[in-house]
Amino acid sequence: MVLNDSRVIPARLFGTRSRRPDEKEAAPGRIEVLLTEQIDTWEWSALVKPGRKLQVGDGIEFTGGDDTNLHADIVNAGERGERVLRFTPVTDFEGRLDAVGHMPLPPYIHRSDRPFDRERYQTVYARQRGSAAAPTAGLHFTPEILGRIRAAGVKICTLTLHVGLGTFQPVSVADTTQIKLHSERYELSPECADQINAARRDGRRVVVAGTTTVRTLEHCAAASADGVLRPHAGSTNIFISPGFHFRVVGALLTNFHLPQSTLLMLVSAFAGRDNTLAAYRHAVEARYRFFSYGDCMFIS
Repeated sequence: MVLNDSRVIPARLFGTRSRRPDEKEAAPGRIEVLLTEQIDTWEWSALVKPGRKLQVGDGIEFTGGDDTNLHADIVNAGERGERVLRFTPVTDFEGRLDAVGHMPLPPYIHRSDRPFDRERYQTVYARQRGSAAAPTAGLHFTPEILGRIRAAGVKICTLTLHVGLGTFQPVSVADTTQIKLHSERYELSPECADQINAARRDGRRVVVAGTTTVRTLEHCAAASADGVLRPHAGSTNIFISPGFHFRVVGALLTNFHLPQSTLLMLVSAFAGRDNTLAAYRHAVEARYRFFSYGDCMFIS
């Protein structure tokens, strides 16, 4: 079984815009920033609200409850509304981000984050910092359940895909061939590549937890000339929809996703559209819980 061990960072920040040279004082109001991907040592791709009022060259000040602070300047604006922030270099950036930032709970959770979300909105095997959201299929596992799975003879390995905009990007065009997802960073470890290659050679099924794991493995397989997985790091914007040929994944554990989402299209590609719609009808009738903290299904 393959898991995504990415760890969610406190990627939601609240700040105020610095005063511009032509202003007597900075504009009032709170600015919300969601860090989506680290692209350089001090530079991050981000979503910013209110984006239309923030220009390239504007600075943003972030302050935590213990007077910990960070400063970032907007250095670029993307085509799809994202901004690139360059933080002023500081010692212990991760520590300051932990003090200033908030956990990026999904927008349908209508409350502010709380201290317990720092661990509750993580998988029990989360290790590699960098995600803007949890790989939520993994939230169903506890150490005890993982122990029982291993005791049954199942080999478990982890890869890393830092969840960003690509995972949750909605479908906004009628022609799916025109969909282009944001890239997300991943790393395939030697141990994981070896275990998956061995399972495929032996004819054993590769079971994955979550659509992020599916996307990483299928990207790596498609990029390999001979189909053999090799350890490496990179980025992927793979879009999986009905008609896709799965090279690696033999079974999938996944939550119930939003309608008109690329994740639902991935599930339909794996399970078949009719089977997926039937499963969702049953879930609605049986009053299953949907989305990040919801129930899940196993597709084989």
